[in-house]
Amino acid sequence: MGITFMFMLLATITPFLFIQMNKLSLAIVQTIMLVGMWLYFLEATFNIAPGAFSYLWVFYYASLIVAEVAYIMFVIYMVKTPAPFSKAVKN
Repeated sequence: MGITFMFMLLATITPFLFIQMNKLSLAIVQTIMLVGMWLYFLEATFNIAPGAFSYLWVFYYASLIVAEVAYIMFVIYMVKTPAPFSKAVKN
């Protein structure tokens, strides 16, 4: 349960990563999926879990998958973007 909660917290940060990469539409989509993800988590924790392939179930797993893709995209973005102090270091 702890590792799932950690991944959910990391997924909650992903809209900010999309905003940093200037992908506003993906940030909005991820934010909507995050609401469904947290609703599913709260319902599964304090009540009976929703059925498989329900819309909350799809939001839950899709949000985690999109978050993983976002972190990979962010790493690629950071590697391709030159550092602002790189000119000073190359002296």
